[in-house]
Amino acid sequence: MAQIGWFGLGSMGLAMASNLQRHVAAKKALNLIYSNRTMSRGESLQALGGIPEASFANLVSRCGIIFTMISNDSVLKSLLSSAVESGHSLKDKIFVDCSTVHPATVSAAVAQLKEQGATFVSAPVFGGNPIAVTGKLVFAIGGPKSATETVTPLIEDVMGRRVIQCGEDATKSSLLKIAGNIVTVTMLEGVGEAQVFAEKTGLGTGPMEELIGEAFGAVAGGYSKRLTSGAYAPPTDSIPGFGVSLAIKDANHAISMAKDSGVELPGLDLARANMETARSYAGECLDASSMYGVLRQKSGLEFWNEKSRRGN
Repeated sequence: MAQIGWFGLGSMGLAMASNLQRHVAAKKALNLIYSNRTMSRGESLQALGGIPEASFANLVSRCGIIFTMISNDSVLKSLLSSAVESGHSLKDKIFVDCSTVHPATVSAAVAQLKEQGATFVSAPVFGGNPIAVTGKLVFAIGGPKSATETVTPLIEDVMGRRVIQCGEDATKSSLLKIAGNIVTVTMLEGVGEAQVFAEKTGLGTGPMEELIGEAFGAVAGGYSKRLTSGAYAPPTDSIPGFGVSLAIKDANHAISMAKDSGVELPGLDLARANMETARSYAGECLDASSMYGVLRQKSGLEFWNEKSRRGN
């Protein structure tokens, strides 16, 4: 097994990297080499056997397969440029990005690395932090067959329960992720509207949550729990499961691409506007489901419920 590197230890990245490190340790393979902007985030990963490396360029030079899980397109571009400009050979290395980035960013990364004799695989994920912790994420994977066949055993039944193969065009997996996020964000909006309706009419959030979980599945039920548990507005010293700015970024990608294709996304437009209002009101430390707070305000309730950071 090739030496594996990992960059990006946010709430998702840390959970994913930890599962991958447990896997390589069980296989008695080389321990994961990891890096992050804030290296202290990796202490728990180091305790599992992971090896810290502060320099991403050095990490790349030491590894044959490099996973990234980062916040936005500009970070990915910066990382790849630093690897190319380091002077280290990138020949035959496989870069696997698990983030949500624009297909144009993926296309540029493919071309940039191909010039260096390296391969880029796009492998964005579906699921939040609790699912990442259990290793049950769904991955969409696109890129050259030889590369995807090499990395799939490091993903399936390790970090994810399912890998959706999107073919050799890496942009297709990015496109699928963006399309999937239309469902995610508009579902958060719909669950939030239903829960505000239930509270204002006197039905109560408990019966509503039970119905959502039983009738519409575990994913919708989990979204409801983000609201009722107060996780939509967590303590400011915590990391939200799906940060509001990341969700807005993903929505912007979808809306921009939809406009170029002559498609209207009115539900996503509304959800994005509510997330932007929530962020303006309560700051960055919010989950994507924080549109719930805005929906509460529009109905005459406080932004905060009793279990959110300002309600308890």
